[in-house]
Amino acid sequence: MEVMILQIEDPSCFWVTMKGRGPYIVDEIEYKNLNAEMNQFYDKSCENVDEVKPVTLEKGQICVVFSEELKCWCRAVIKSIMYCAGHYQTECFLVDYAKYTFVKTKDVRVAVKAFMQIPYRAKKCRLYCTKPVTLRINFREDTAKIVPAQRWDNAATQYFQSLLKATTQIKAKLCAVEDNTFDVILYVTIKDEKVCINDDLVSKNFARFVETEENTGSPAKDQENQTSLNVESFPVKIVNPTLAFRPVLFEEKVPMNLETGHSVSSSFPKKTYQRSSRDLNESTESIVKVFPGLPCKEKSAGHTDRFLQFLNSDPLKTRKIEDNQQSSHSLTEEGNFVFLSNKIEPSSILEKAPLYDDLKKELTREKFLGPTFTESYCWPPVARGCDVVAISHQGNDPFLYIPPVLTFLQLGSCYKALPNRNGPLALILCPGWKKAQLVFELLKTYGRCSRQLHPTLIILGQNKEEAKRVKIQGCDVIVTTPYSFLRLYEHKCLLFCRLCHLVFDEIEVLFSEATEQVFTILDCYKKTIITEEWEYLPHQIIAVGTHWNKHIARLIKEFMNDPYVVITAMEEASIYGNVHQVVQHCVSSERTAILLKILDFTPNHLQKVLVFTDSVDEVEMVHQALKSNSIFALKIHKEKEFNFTYVLEYWTKSYASGNHVVLVLTDDCMQFLGITDASCVIHFSFPSSPRIFGQRLYNMSDNFHNVIEESSVDQEHTKARSVILLTENNTCHALGILRYLKRAEAEIPPELHDFTARVLEAEEEKKFARPLCTYLKAFGICKNRTVCPDRHQINLQIDMLQNMPSKITQTSGLVTILPLHIVNATDYFGRIVDKQQDQYTTLAEEINEYFKETSNNIPIKKVEKLALYGLCEETLFHRVQVVETPPKEEENLFFNVKIKYIDEGRTRQVQSSQLLHLPARFQHLPPQAVEFIVCRVKPIDNEIEWNPKVTHYIHHKIKGKPHEAKIVLTLGNTVWIDPMVRVTRLSDLKMYVNEYSVRSEILSTGLGTDNPEHITQLQKLCVHVKELSHMNNLEPSSIKEDTAHPENVSDPQNMPIQENSTENCKSSKMTMGNHLCDGVAQHKEAEDSTLHQHKCFYPEIKWFQNEVTVTVKVKIAGIADYKCDFSKEKVIFSACLGDKLYLADMELHQYILTEKSSCVIKDKEAAIILAKEKKGAWCKLLKNKNPHVSFDFEHWEDFEDTGPFPVGSKKLHCTSAVTEDLVESSDDSSVESDE
Repeated sequence: MEVMILQIEDPSCFWVTMKGRGPYIVDEIEYKNLNAEMNQFYDKSCENVDEVKPVTLEKGQICVVFSEELKCWCRAVIKSIMYCAGHYQTECFLVDYAKYTFVKTKDVRVAVKAFMQIPYRAKKCRLYCTKPVTLRINFREDTAKIVPAQRWDNAATQYFQSLLKATTQIKAKLCAVEDNTFDVILYVTIKDEKVCINDDLVSKNFARFVETEENTGSPAKDQENQTSLNVESFPVKIVNPTLAFRPVLFEEKVPMNLETGHSVSSSFPKKTYQRSSRDLNESTESIVKVFPGLPCKEKSAGHTDRFLQFLNSDPLKTRKIEDNQQSSHSLTEEGNFVFLSNKIEPSSILEKAPLYDDLKKELTREKFLGPTFTESYCWPPVARGCDVVAISHQGNDPFLYIPPVLTFLQLGSCYKALPNRNGPLALILCPGWKKAQLVFELLKTYGRCSRQLHPTLIILGQNKEEAKRVKIQGCDVIVTTPYSFLRLYEHKCLLFCRLCHLVFDEIEVLFSEATEQVFTILDCYKKTIITEEWEYLPHQIIAVGTHWNKHIARLIKEFMNDPYVVITAMEEASIYGNVHQVVQHCVSSERTAILLKILDFTPNHLQKVLVFTDSVDEVEMVHQALKSNSIFALKIHKEKEFNFTYVLEYWTKSYASGNHVVLVLTDDCMQFLGITDASCVIHFSFPSSPRIFGQRLYNMSDNFHNVIEESSVDQEHTKARSVILLTENNTCHALGILRYLKRAEAEIPPELHDFTARVLEAEEEKKFARPLCTYLKAFGICKNRTVCPDRHQINLQIDMLQNMPSKITQTSGLVTILPLHIVNATDYFGRIVDKQQDQYTTLAEEINEYFKETSNNIPIKKVEKLALYGLCEETLFHRVQVVETPPKEEENLFFNVKIKYIDEGRTRQVQSSQLLHLPARFQHLPPQAVEFIVCRVKPIDNEIEWNPKVTHYIHHKIKGKPHEAKIVLTLGNTVWIDPMVRVTRLSDLKMYVNEYSVRSEILSTGLGTDNPEHITQLQKLCVHVKELSHMNNLEPSSIKEDTAHPENVSDPQNMPIQENSTENCKSSKMTMGNHLCDGVAQHKEAEDSTLHQHKCFYPEIKWFQNEVTVTVKVKIAGIADYKCDFSKEKVIFSACLGDKLYLADMELHQYILTEKSSCVIKDKEAAIILAKEKKGAWCKLLKNKNPHVSFDFEHWEDFEDTGPFPVGSKKLHCTSAVTEDLVESSDDSSVESDE
């Protein structure tokens, strides 16, 4: 998990807070909300102090105190009480900030229960098994040696602090919990290199590693086998870490020890290993796991459930957390279950793995902790040259096949009979250039310790000449994609003559994106190896992935020879095993009736049915219901452990055909029963996670069908069946269930389709405030819309033009653009250049002239977020905006901030000391950076990212050079252009020449292809907001087929770039009344003329306030249709009345609480109630003056009664400010009104 350091005492005592999202990780926003609520409550309670004062105070008591340093109320623990200068004061530890503070006892407040429901933000940690040492000098013997110490040396602590200050990222791996202290292994990233701090301190002789009986290695070495740790041998107290920092005020008793469970499900031994620190980016460990392989004591599950309810009053939120975690009372590690088509003896330890010795040494040097559970089963058959199919949750990890394939390639004698020609021995096919690059880098890293294999990465475009130039002499391993390989095969027909190993990386992606290409390659390979000369030569096919795909069955049957199928994801094994998946959609109250209906039949064959529930009460309820309907059933749960032997004996008895054996149980009983011969599983309660779902299905593994064997009538009769009861409580899982049923080719209920559509729509609504999806902007479509975090619809509040550079709003036709920051081949940031008078050029000259004077280079003392500053880069000065600052606790004399060049669009990290004061006169010109996207071109081969070759080529060709472009669409600060042409003026001939078109240059690389639907797809997004677009100034230009192609700008007359280009641009400007979105369906002339008459009016607004709210009255009588959107510092109100459209975009003077603000219709007028973030009087409503907004003096009397303004001179000042605001703004009426 990623952490942030709050306070450091020494390596055995430091405090962190957890970052990111995950089970039991509380978001920073929740702490901010808690802080705001506490401040509001305790500030208000100052009037009745006695009600919130504690009766007694004692050491260790939880309380709330006011921190003068942080200027807020904080949760605290009393550390000591002392008498000082005539009064008692307490030393308190702030549990959310890891700070100590002294407070008078009279200022201590009671900790209200409502404020103690979120775990403490600060977590106390120490380095796992890392103890201090010191240098002991013996003057008598004149010797010095390093010996264990009780305390850390100052040098060790300073070095520890320096490592944490220099890092850009800190990740912690939780190993144990003792006395509310987390024992962790810390990994830091310093200059793009990952360092294990525990190991680093030991290697620098600052510390020693304390070995336990079961832990004999350094925390970053491969000898560490965490699953071998057992409770009896471990010397510390292990508690559930999720309860470690629960407020003591409401703490329940926690089991002192954990008991180990029993391994089940497979007849083969299994162990679990963890990946090294380099994999922490891909999968961070959940703090709920103390040690992998140590299941919690039975009763601890109840504690976890109650803790979840304690943290979350919302049951849906609780269920979501349960889904993301792994249940503490059941076997959830991937290593507990494996499905094998042939018996494999796993290689669980690196020393005994079937790899050559030099590779093992290299893996050890790279701190590889493995093999993982799936690798332990994959490596043996791969290293023997067998065909292998591996499906795992880690199936996208190339380490499943790279080490054993490199090992086999060392056996030179196996390849002596091959023809002496040029061609690879191994071909690795990846789903895209990015994954191919990763695999190639791994081969270079780990191939250097073997014989020279000369791996080659081949990514080819559609340029045939490029394929002819590829050299493969001496190359034994090729890494490529299916599309690139077939292009190469057209010119190198002997590629298969020596090919022995064919590897498919992420096989399910390859089959979904390039099915035809994959089978073409397989057919060619099969034709090669069926000849007699290949009878005694190695030929191997390896396929790894995360999901089962229907095409894998054909791969196994037609192209593999007795393959080893390894599946460690049990939900995927059930698809492989052809389990019949059934979904019954019902309400929760109807589940029992549906269950009885399912069981109400007489089978022809023996039916062994498992009914899974999630609680003891449900087991009893279901069992009683079955008993009442004359269905004999067994029941088992943790409170009936003595029944286990009886249940197993009854389950395993021999029965005649046509009988039912029904067992009702909870998930935590699976490990003890070890059932694998069930014929039907009924999910009466929805599984808490995909892994629990898979483990339930594994109870039917004896009835899984082998896809290698032909199906028969008997198999159909014994087909395993899984029945899911999907209720209204499982709405968040509907989409996942739908995907799973599609992959299983199961029958999908129509209501599930409809329900999932509504869920997807709701998910999109949640993302409405996110930025517009980059893939949608760049290509017109997002292939992974369901998992993409960004929005895929137009948001008028974000995408309207009011905050954009003026040149975009003034120009909608032909423009001159200057690309300055190249994101990729089609996405750039830059400026629109005004040929008549470029204001920015003048401003840039003035800024550089100003900062040439050394006296004007004034450093900034306090950096503020979103503020504008000056920055010197080489010899030029730029305007920059601070977009991200470190937390206060991380600030020191020199700290880094993230800044954005507002006139270029790029971002970078700089030291705060480099920022210079920027005078106000240089801040008036709006930011000039605009995002430009070149239309109608996309990457080849269904890629979603541009190959770096294209980006590099375009970067060097266009950066810093002016280009002529036609704007075809504008949304927010993004402009779509087509074409974009570099035009050169020949001064001698007094004419212009089109040097190149950017789109044509991209196509000429062979790595881009035509994307004719690009703009059309974007225009579809505008259709449903066409009416509102008038109010929000959404102003795209029109597209015409005869001007949208680069060939049509060959004539300089088609690109008016002469002196009068500005006039031509203005004359071609399109208003929103005429065009809603480019190329949207044509409207009748009458409709166009009607829309053109629509104008946007700013309504008259009156406002007044009290201590906690502001009331804004919109003076429009008889509003029928309105909309009001709230953000922290802005309110946007829009309404329709007759043929008039009203829009009030109000940028507020101070912040509001959006969740507590509302808009209602009162007396046929709209009243907007704004909840203030901080109590007190507002001197004005808006940040900027507006002639249509004024204070409502009719409420002045009520206003004074409630005392919203401070008394005395401050009140007069606020009143005059309101009046002055009204007077000064009365002369300014730039916004059109209907009066």
